[in-house]
Amino acid sequence: MSEHRRKPPQPQGGGRAAARRGQSGPSSGRRAPRGATGSPSDYGLGQVSGSPEQSYSGRADARRAAQRSTGGRRRGAEPGGSFGGLNGPGRGRSAPGRKRLIDYPRADKYGWQRWMPSWKLVAGLFIGFVGSLVAVAGIGYAMVTVPDVNKTATAQNNVYYWKDGSQMVATGGETNRQNIDLSQIPEEMRYAVISQENKTFYEDSGIDPKGIARALFNMARGGQTQGGSTITQQYVKNAMLNDQSQTISRKFKEIFVAIKVGAEVDKNTIMAGYLNSAYYGRTDYGIQAAARGYFGKDAIKLNPGECAFLAAMLKGATYYDPAGATSIDPVNATPEKNSRRALLQMQDTLDKMVEYGHLDASVRAKYTKLPTVKNPRSNTQLSGQIGYLVDLANGYLVTHSKETGITQNQLQQGGFSVYTTFDKEKVQQLEDAVTKVQKANIKPKERPDTDTHVQFGGASVEPDTGAIRAIYGGEDATKHFTDNADETGAQVGSTFKPFVLAAAMTWGVRDPDLGSSQAQDERTIVSPESLFSGKNKLKIQDYNRTVWKNEKGEEWLQTNDGNESYGSAPDFKIDLREAMRESVNSAFVQLGMDVGLDKVKDSAVSAGLRESSLAGTTFPSFSIGISDPSAIRMAGSYATFAASGKQRDPYSVEKVTSEKGQIFTHKDEAKQAFTSKVADNVTDVLKTVVERGTGTNAQLPGREVAGKTGTTDGNKSAWFVGYTPQLSTAISMFRLDDNEKNKNRTFLEMFGTGGQKKIHGASFPAQIWHDYMAEALEGTQAKDFPEPEPIGEVVNAAPSATPTPTATEEAEPSPTPTATQTQTLPSPTATATCGNFFECNNGGTSNGNSNGGSDGSSSPTPTATETDSTRGNQNGGLFGGSDG
Repeated sequence: MSEHRRKPPQPQGGGRAAARRGQSGPSSGRRAPRGATGSPSDYGLGQVSGSPEQSYSGRADARRAAQRSTGGRRRGAEPGGSFGGLNGPGRGRSAPGRKRLIDYPRADKYGWQRWMPSWKLVAGLFIGFVGSLVAVAGIGYAMVTVPDVNKTATAQNNVYYWKDGSQMVATGGETNRQNIDLSQIPEEMRYAVISQENKTFYEDSGIDPKGIARALFNMARGGQTQGGSTITQQYVKNAMLNDQSQTISRKFKEIFVAIKVGAEVDKNTIMAGYLNSAYYGRTDYGIQAAARGYFGKDAIKLNPGECAFLAAMLKGATYYDPAGATSIDPVNATPEKNSRRALLQMQDTLDKMVEYGHLDASVRAKYTKLPTVKNPRSNTQLSGQIGYLVDLANGYLVTHSKETGITQNQLQQGGFSVYTTFDKEKVQQLEDAVTKVQKANIKPKERPDTDTHVQFGGASVEPDTGAIRAIYGGEDATKHFTDNADETGAQVGSTFKPFVLAAAMTWGVRDPDLGSSQAQDERTIVSPESLFSGKNKLKIQDYNRTVWKNEKGEEWLQTNDGNESYGSAPDFKIDLREAMRESVNSAFVQLGMDVGLDKVKDSAVSAGLRESSLAGTTFPSFSIGISDPSAIRMAGSYATFAASGKQRDPYSVEKVTSEKGQIFTHKDEAKQAFTSKVADNVTDVLKTVVERGTGTNAQLPGREVAGKTGTTDGNKSAWFVGYTPQLSTAISMFRLDDNEKNKNRTFLEMFGTGGQKKIHGASFPAQIWHDYMAEALEGTQAKDFPEPEPIGEVVNAAPSATPTPTATEEAEPSPTPTATQTQTLPSPTATATCGNFFECNNGGTSNGNSNGGSDGSSSPTPTATETDSTRGNQNGGLFGGSDG
């Protein structure tokens, strides 16, 4: 550094010379001598407003001072100069006379106004944005081509494999399709679709901006896009089946194609192409295939009602096909619910056809009921149990699409290799066991009044994995549509009692001396040796020992099967082990009240039953099985006890591959539903049922077996559910008139069926269970259940005496109440269309199955109050209940 830069600055003197020097600056073109002054103005930095003039030792000090006065280099870097003040007043603004391409922030404004864009800037950006969109649209329009729908609506087979890797069946590629000319399509079909989906079809440009915006918005939120809102858009969607990815780029491509098709393709061609390529459900693509598949006739012969019906199928046959799709959605896609939806949609379409002038009102008046449709199965490869197995696997893939990544539409297009959990030998062994009992005992020709409409269902689940190894869905999947393993609506009766016991061991009974809120917290865990009354016609009490009454003030007197009391007078106390062994209703109904029916419900759900398959908890009979879960779910829930409390949802697919490689693999997701102490004690109690109780017919020599019989009030269904450590199996039997002409699915009594006075869970169901399990477990090592740890406390007083001996099977149903015992039966509401009161529930209305539930009736679903009232009075009533 030169010597003069280290000299202290000289104070400025007065006089003219000094004034001249002060006036001369950088703009004068004359450079001031170094060190002449310490003022920032000597370096072109200007005088800091409001601060006294300072002197500096050199350039570095001056620069630092300038930076301090302007907020540092970062601020100085703003437009307007290196140090924010070089080129004009105020920091960060451009020098006078110097213009920027985009004046933002605005140089001539101060404060907040500086950050408000000018109208010129806004207008310019808007014009640029619109211009860009036009350019992109033009390029997009030029790049897409009009698709040929005839080349795209094809499907490949899906190949299904057994557990051992051998092929079960290849199916799905037998897409039923035949193109026909527009002249062969009835005008009523065209106008049915136009009236329901796109009334301006012949006038619009082919796209619906609102529908497009809605689809894009849904995609942005991560949801599924909705189908094209216009017929043209749907036609394009059908033509682009080879690309069904849910992406923004694909949606934009679809939009451009729809615009081009709308501009270049004749409307009649679009209409014919759409009706010939649309999917109508089952395996039917195109109107000709649908006409033959549903009605067995050519499309040209369809009447207006049938046309309106097929237009409803275009909305999604899963929820409109009267045959139902319970493997996809067992709660909402039942035959009854689908039939109601299809009828409402069909009627709405016909009304709109009249409104828009496409159909005469007098013609429309002829079609007020659903047309009769054909059997949905025609593929002989799906006969026997194969069709049920394929449906179950497909249903699993679609209902778990978040995990599998496979949608219903993708599954229809095929190309997947599906490796199932089904054991070929066990499936055959289960079918053989049912067939053996059925042929030997069920003779509809000899006993038409008692042996017609008899059906069986069954399922076998592996406790350690949750894998479904076998099911029995019915005699033949091509003749009997409903999978009896997956949903029936048949109540489970006393096979529900283990969930009551598990609840008592998990949460305990409430203290009758405490208030309701305190009693919820202070409970006593129950031991299997706890004592409850086995008295017939027991007056049921709430936990606080007040007599329970329904909404009409009627007391509940719980009967046992055969009107038999257990235990010795006067208190008839028996322990819970014996109550389970002899299936004593009164003891478990009172236990459920002491624990709380909400806890009993929680116990059943924790074990693996779907909440939608459970009845309401308003009535005490909830504890003795007025709910109707499926065989799959019952086997799965008992498997939870077999696995020492670890619950796994039953599943049917191990993995899926495609040309892209492996796209899905099942992951074991077990959760501890009950402690091992609770589960093992339930198992120990259920062992006594098989060893010396109502389930002795299920004994397997050399193996430990736990299980429970179940028979419902009215003898309309009977069950046996049991398990070993390796396998859990549920067998159901019922009479159900569910042919195509009967839309009410009426459950019938089984008194005299099979030549027996009454069907018990201990009879045919237990026999089938035994025959199947003996074969299924042959060659496997026998295992013992874990030794249970002591649990809980013995509640209630000691028994009076040795219990009276009882029969090992359930006996007669409860007799008709005497005059002094007769209850006042509530009438069904206007919305619950039952024939007579006692047919309202067992006659067909049910609310659940393994994967959700079935409505079981074509009448509207009852309200919660109606359902509970109906179930309670039928299945327990004041004197009734499900039998053991």
